[in-house]
Amino acid sequence: MAVLVVAVLAGVGRTRAERLATVEEVVHSKIDLWGEAALRQPNGPSYEFFEPLLPALRYVSADFHYYPIVLSAPFAKQKARLISNGSGINLRGGARGWRDVGVPVMFRVGPDEFLFGNNVQHLEGPHLAEGFLPIVEMNCKHGECSYSEESFAAMDPALCDHALVFTRFGVKQARKTPMRVCVQVDSKTAIKAGEGRLQNEKGETILWFDGNWKWEATRGLLSCDFKTNLTATLAIATVPFAEAVASPLATNGYVAQRDLAVNEWKKLLDRGMKVEVPEPLVNNAWRSLILQNFSLMNGNSMRYSAANQYDSVYESEGSDATTAMLLWGFTKESARLFEPLMDVSRKGMELNYAGQKLENVAVYFWETRDKQFLDSLRPKWEREVQRIVGARDSRGLLPRGSYCNDIPMPIISLNTHGKCWRGLRDLSKVLGEAGYEEESKRLTRVSSEFRSNILTAVDQSIFTNTQPPFVPIALFGDEQPCDPICATKMGSYWNLVSNFVLNFGALEPGSQRETWLTQYIQQHGGLCMGMARSLPAPGWWVSPHNMNPLYGMHYGLTLLRRDEPDRALVTFYGMLAQGLTRETFVAGEGNSIVPLDAFGRQFMMPPNSGGNAHVLQMLRYLLVQDFDLNDDGEPDTLRLCFSTPRRWLEDGKTIAVEDAPTAFGPLSMKVQSKLKAGEVDVELSLPVRNKVARTLFRARLPEGWKVISANVGAKEFVVDDSGTVDLATLAGKQNVRFKVVRQ
Repeated sequence: MAVLVVAVLAGVGRTRAERLATVEEVVHSKIDLWGEAALRQPNGPSYEFFEPLLPALRYVSADFHYYPIVLSAPFAKQKARLISNGSGINLRGGARGWRDVGVPVMFRVGPDEFLFGNNVQHLEGPHLAEGFLPIVEMNCKHGECSYSEESFAAMDPALCDHALVFTRFGVKQARKTPMRVCVQVDSKTAIKAGEGRLQNEKGETILWFDGNWKWEATRGLLSCDFKTNLTATLAIATVPFAEAVASPLATNGYVAQRDLAVNEWKKLLDRGMKVEVPEPLVNNAWRSLILQNFSLMNGNSMRYSAANQYDSVYESEGSDATTAMLLWGFTKESARLFEPLMDVSRKGMELNYAGQKLENVAVYFWETRDKQFLDSLRPKWEREVQRIVGARDSRGLLPRGSYCNDIPMPIISLNTHGKCWRGLRDLSKVLGEAGYEEESKRLTRVSSEFRSNILTAVDQSIFTNTQPPFVPIALFGDEQPCDPICATKMGSYWNLVSNFVLNFGALEPGSQRETWLTQYIQQHGGLCMGMARSLPAPGWWVSPHNMNPLYGMHYGLTLLRRDEPDRALVTFYGMLAQGLTRETFVAGEGNSIVPLDAFGRQFMMPPNSGGNAHVLQMLRYLLVQDFDLNDDGEPDTLRLCFSTPRRWLEDGKTIAVEDAPTAFGPLSMKVQSKLKAGEVDVELSLPVRNKVARTLFRARLPEGWKVISANVGAKEFVVDDSGTVDLATLAGKQNVRFKVVRQ
């Protein structure tokens, strides 16, 4: 059934009614029908537009069926797995691709011992404490009782290496009926109980319980028969404790450990950039995603996922996730994470990875100007430079390599060439800034010649018999145009890989070639709600129509660089509403468009640090852009609030950014909308560490409003039709006042 949307146009008293496309129409269209409809909404795309279009992400290809939530202390090597319907901790995945951790512990409720949350119609949640903390809350109704469950990972250093999970149950009773919670330990070895703990056959402690539980040895079951307002608590060790340890539940231990977790997670957030926008959901999302990525860090490595086949380091995806942490001000942590990425290797992808590694070095240097870090990695970046420069053939091009990680087909890859050129070009500028003058000059010459050779090869390979022309990844005729893009496996991978081609800029930013590639994605079935579409492998999926949203981040960032804010907001809000789980903000590598049932959709191997990076990087660039707009390899332009949603500057609303790292130094700003008073006031603390060629600020007002002037003290600045003012002559603390009128 199609949906009729009626929207009130801000300030003009009109309505705009539109019949929205059905799911069936969307999946068979070459145009992003819902994305285009979002562009036509008053004040542009929004979370509220996308959220009701499809049921939430909920189901995974595991025996536990409902998606898992990783619980872990930052950088911990051991992770616990909470099932998102509350049915248990560390339950076995069963299906291939899942890695089991710990002893499975299942939770059952009621006198009939029904699996917690197994009836989705009676499940509330999961929710996060305060909207963003990794303290997971949920409720399920069973019979005439409502059972609550709360779980979180220990942050105490003495406990976190064991991925110890604290869980508390409570009951609300509607009438006088039996109230019971049971804990079923799915152990393959004998379990014994005593002194408030369960131990395995080795005598290792796997679980502590408080005094409200009873052990039923014949059934291997802990049970608790509740009285009114009673709670019962557990501490579940993913890695058993071999040594004798006092119960962490003693002396009100649950409350003390919860308070510690809250304080430690908040202290961690406080070390990075702080953002407050007029959408509480967006504020909760970025906080949650930062903390999720800390939970996915394993020692010094940024893992793609946890407790499944993707629990490993991936060069491109790990670089995206680590860059997101850098852009949010976690400089020391990102230095730890970038270094092991310098040693990742994969047969057929060596050159592709080499370009990414050089670009990582450049990105980190521009944000920090840390020459010591650059020097410490010199043997590694020199190795990758030589790998690229020495591999070129008589045409000045690189040899064949894998299409991508999943497709070993050897090709002359535009993606690999683009990454390698960008890495060489950007590193050449970094080396010049850091005092390596001779090497800088050499790489500048090499990268300039290299780009010319790449563009010649691209021009020889573009298919001009399509509209728009088709830019292949496999050059020199090894790849045919795909239309619709995701009708085939190879077309689907072209759609994902082309995002990297856009982001690395080898086609020349703003060029006709870049426009052709962007438009081909838009016009031939590459997008759904601004996210990259894909064709899943046959099997578990209910439909062949999927999305791999994390790869669409590069398309979205390209739109921001090209100053197409509303199309970029389609990607941002599409991802936020339909690429993450509701309220817990968990991403997977791929997800279905067509629902499995009325309550949810399928998605693949959550969580996903690259998916988290999608939202984090895009939100940062909606607010703060430090771009290299003259395309010489060195950031030159600072653009502030350039792509914010128009609703964020409705009367009385405030945007605040504090301690944002940029390529020119730290930045803070506070923007207050006072439309009824005819102004927007901006407090700026502009970077002073390095010179900025241009500093642009844009006041993106709600529809029906226009900026007519801008002043800093007595000085008036020119404002263009988009509400943008050039503040290039200013630095340090400044107050800008925009005068606005209703059109």
